[in-house]
Amino acid sequence: MPRPTKYLDLADTLTRRIEGTLKPGDSFLTVREIAEQYDVGKNTADRVVQLLKERGVISGKPNGKTWVRVPPKRTERSNERYFEEKQLVHEPEAVRRNNGQTERDQGISLRDIAEDVAHHETIPCPEDVAAVLGLAPGTLVLRRTRVRRYDKQAGASGSASYVPLDIVERDPAVFDEDNDPWPGGMQHQLYTVGLELSKIVDNVTATMPTEDEAQELDIPPGVPMFRIRKISYATTGRAVEVTDFPLPAERTVLTYVTNLPKWSDS
Repeated sequence: MPRPTKYLDLADTLTRRIEGTLKPGDSFLTVREIAEQYDVGKNTADRVVQLLKERGVISGKPNGKTWVRVPPKRTERSNERYFEEKQLVHEPEAVRRNNGQTERDQGISLRDIAEDVAHHETIPCPEDVAAVLGLAPGTLVLRRTRVRRYDKQAGASGSASYVPLDIVERDPAVFDEDNDPWPGGMQHQLYTVGLELSKIVDNVTATMPTEDEAQELDIPPGVPMFRIRKISYATTGRAVEVTDFPLPAERTVLTYVTNLPKWSDS
């Protein structure tokens, strides 16, 4: 097989090969196999693999196996969701079960999720979260983490939430991982312990992912992340829950709606 004049030429050749004969999730060539099959040096083959990852064509661990990337689901988050969640609090469970985060943000039913793992544990509150919740160092909180994949080879999505133990210990059902996802979400869950929310604040920052995040969430090289910290306040003014969402920027749309009251005619 003739040697390509540039690594870009080889990357284009392999992209066409992928698009023409392979499907998402199929195994792809390693750096060594590319070097052997296309008669190029290891450094050239390595650059080609890196470029294909940057293009979002393939996925894989550094210096390891690769596969055709499973296209990620687009996530669309709007702050109007919080009003909808509050309206759902008084709806029957059957209605609440069909209006969760995944259905709203990605248009996927939980029945179609390949992996959905929740983990609940009681821990001393991390310092940065304790500062937001107004807790003394070492105060116990319920931390709930979640990992989801819509396809077994797709990048994961996830979140981590923190609620003071003195709030949720009123309802033992909240601690049961089998009850997660909770029908109607966090607002209904807090309703069961006698709390109504009056305000939710989303703090959004952007950073590059860690190596572990890039692998777990299947983020192409060079793509930043939105990090949303959602802080929920009860009608008493107390911050009662903090949730962190890491969202890859290449597949996320954040929409913030501000309803403006009409000026008085007088």
